[in-house]
Amino acid sequence: MEKSRPDIPNLACGAIFIVFGILFAWQSLQHDLGIALKMGPGYFPLVVSGILIVLGAVIAAQSFRDEGEPIGEFAWRGMIFILASPIFFALTVRGLGFVASIFFTALFASFASYRMTWLRALILAVAVTAFTTVVFVLGLGLPFRLTGPWLGQ
Repeated sequence: MEKSRPDIPNLACGAIFIVFGILFAWQSLQHDLGIALKMGPGYFPLVVSGILIVLGAVIAAQSFRDEGEPIGEFAWRGMIFILASPIFFALTVRGLGFVASIFFTALFASFASYRMTWLRALILAVAVTAFTTVVFVLGLGLPFRLTGPWLGQ
């Protein structure tokens, strides 16, 4: 009986989850954990790290059950747009303000897909901007400035 090879993309994904889970767990141990009823700053990251490690182990174990396909081409366009978007937001949120920064971040990230049109990207950016403004600024009361000094405010 011929041994099948593991599903390499799922094995790699599981390994990445486990590595990041271990790194975040190690970092969370540098903070006070507290208890479930009175959580310290390291408690929640430790719990999420544990979930990430377990999920990674499940994905890695599952990769040995089914024979997978080899890794194909990387979606460079998607990786560039998606990875650059939060960096853009972090660099512009203070200067542009929350609303403009979220709008341009969502607009930029939407072009990770080849199928995205300008009209759909604008609609998506407006919807994401409205939703995040309502949730984070109005609902949760986070102290973001809606407009920033780069816009003359």
